Amino acid sequence: MLRLAVIALLLANAGYYAYTQGWLRSAGLVTPEQAEPQRLQQQIRPETLKVLRAQGATNNPTPPPAPAAAPAADTTAAAPADAGECLQAGIFDEKQATALRTVAASLPQGSWTLEPTPITGRWMIYMGRFDDQETLDKKRAELRARKVDFDRAGGTLELGLSLGRFSTEEAAQRGLTALNAQGVRTARVILERQAAPGFVLKLPAVTDAQRQPWLATLRPAMAGKTLGSCS
Repeated sequence: MLRLAVIALLLANAGYYAYTQGWLRSAGLVTPEQAEPQRLQQQIRPETLKVLRAQGATNNPTPPPAPAAAPAADTTAAAPADAGECLQAGIFDEKQATALRTVAASLPQGSWTLEPTPITGRWMIYMGRFDDQETLDKKRAELRARKVDFDRAGGTLELGLSLGRFSTEEAAQRGLTALNAQGVRTARVILERQAAPGFVLKLPAVTDAQRQPWLATLRPAMAGKTLGSCS
């Protein structure tokens, strides 16, 4: 029985294959034609079909604009500007300040000032004036033996020795008393410098490029003083 079923199934498959391939056309068994002409013949009034456009659509839709690219970050660090350095020199007396004003007038306006700074009086414990260098050298040897510090008096006080300089007369007198206790007998207190008006030259912002030419302009009137950083 099973054999008959298998044989029947094989025969059925063979018959279907022959039918689909057109081998049974002579027996009047033909498969429907699926080519395009036959499909067109099966259409019902194709001329009435219309293509409808969706509302709001256009023939050539424009795509939305792409978002603008963010500008690239500038990774180049800006070179710091030369802000300049504050320089000053002094103290200058009135005569020296007058000379400085004259030469500094050629510098840019606002690039310099002369700030009033009073010159305080100064007292000295003085020994001298000696008649000659030999006498001066002998007095130096005596002071060394007594372990007393000394220095040249300088200026119009040569040939002489300074045993100390003080900002007040009282301080100078106390220093002399201490020296007398060490055996120094011929020294005395003198006024080395009177109190007077003074001035400090200040250049608030000098760049590296300005430093040398400005210094060359000012140097002849600076009385040997040098520019340094502002304190």
